[in-house]
Amino acid sequence: MSTDNEPTFTVKLLQLLLLSTYWGMQIWVTFISSFVMDSHLNRHTYGFIQSRLVPFYLHLGSACAFFNLTIYAVYHPSDKLNDRESFQIFIFFVSVTVAAVNAQWFGQMTSEIMADMHLIEQACGLGQDIGLSSNREAYAKLSETDVKYRHLSGRLWLYRLLSSLCNLCCLGCNFYSLCYIAENLVTL
Repeated sequence: MSTDNEPTFTVKLLQLLLLSTYWGMQIWVTFISSFVMDSHLNRHTYGFIQSRLVPFYLHLGSACAFFNLTIYAVYHPSDKLNDRESFQIFIFFVSVTVAAVNAQWFGQMTSEIMADMHLIEQACGLGQDIGLSSNREAYAKLSETDVKYRHLSGRLWLYRLLSSLCNLCCLGCNFYSLCYIAENLVTL
């Protein structure tokens, strides 16, 4: 049950804009731009661009998720919620929490570790190759011979994995929210 005061058209539009903006960013960053840049830019240029764009993407996504939760919670007080509305608030809350953790911790750590790795790679004359697979043996050799690089590489793998899982969780939350909104549309 929603409140006696139904949201205005402007509030509904804002909710839909925030959700669709976050969803669109997620699809673009996760499935399109990363693959295009990886296959057309050298490793260090790609890393530099990612280190500038990803934090912006993660913080903007966190803000979109927070405002989606806030708007929805204002018009759906806890004492009048049915099970579906409670679950929708839970989904928004999970999205906000996971997006914030990703923005404040995993994304930041990934950028810092990658910058440290780039310095080591540059000192060894690496990093100008396009894509990861073009010179894999040189990076494997560097990892074998340089303990610090090997340690950074392991940490980068871990933080990228955690950041990716957070991103996929938020993607799933937003997909559910879009389905929920579509299900509750009266007409198109």
